[in-house]
Order: sequence, then C-alpha cells, then structure tokens
Amino acid sequence: MSETPVENERVVSIFIDAPIQQVWDEITKTAGVQRPLYNTVLSGDLTPGSRLRYASPDHKRVFVVGEVIEVTPPTRFVHTYIMTIDPDPETTVAWDLAEEGSGCRVTLTHSGWTDEHRTAEKTVKTWTEILGLVKSEVESGTIPLKTRLTYGAMRLFSFALPKRTSADYADEQGW
Repeated sequence: MSETPVENERVVSIFIDAPIQQVWDEITKTAGVQRPLYNTVLSGDLTPGSRLRYASPDHKRVFVVGEVIEVTPPTRFVHTYIMTIDPDPETTVAWDLAEEGSGCRVTLTHSGWTDEHRTAEKTVKTWTEILGLVKSEVESGTIPLKTRLTYGAMRLFSFALPKRTSADYADEQGW
C-alpha cells in the first residue's frame, strides 16, 4: 500500500448560461432532489465540520458521504467524498464558481487520488456527465428524458443495492 499520489487531481469545467447565484443554489440545494447529482437529496447543514450525505429521495439509501470543509457562497463549496456503493479512501471535491459573461463557469476539482483508489479513472467521465446535467437543469429546468428513465430503473432495482448503501449502515459507520 502506498500513499504516494498518482495524478492527484481530476478537473472538469463547464460554462452555464445562468446567474452564478442560480447555479450555486442548485449545487447546494438541501430542500429537494438534486436531479443532476443522480437524483439525490443533499442533507447536512453545510457548515464547515458538519457531515453531509447525498441520499435517495426517501433517505433509505446513502450514496455519497463526506464532511463540509468550506462554504463561501456563491463561489466555493468544498467537501470530502466517499462513495458508499464502492468505497474508496476519502477524497476531496471542490466546486468553484466564477462569473463569466452572462453566466458562470463551474470548475469541479476532485483531488486526493492515490494508487489505492479503484474509481479514479471513472471520475472525469462521471463529473463531466454531472456538470452537463447541472447545465441542463439550470438552463432549461429539466434533464434529458434518457437520464430520467435511467433514474426510474435505478429506483425500481434499488432493493438489489449493496447493504453498505443503506442509511442504517451509513449510521453504523458514523457517516
């Protein structure tokens, strides 16, 4: 086991044609479903040091857990990140927003990767998809039909998810 970072950061950026505050509100929304983030509900009080969770809308499944590191509205949101379905060692996600012309640029930096992580290679593709969905949601008020259908199928088969995604398991782990 090595703690030497291998390509420590993954960075993805997108322009969203909407005011920075609107994008911030979508990314940090705790009252309601965040459709771009795999139809999850973000819970936690979003203050540094507090726990956060991205859970299913019924809160029975928890997909991502972490701790809030920094919240500087409407430009920066940083938290640690552990994906419960396939847990790797903790990493860090930083959302940076900057006004750009009539809209804003969102830059997501996922860092802390080491050679212990098994999911590092999937990260850029996943965040690229998520940022595209954030853009779609904020600019048009919806996400593609194909994505909504995928979410429906995921909900139907949620009974088959590993135990480590259950809220009870997350509670037992102190997540």
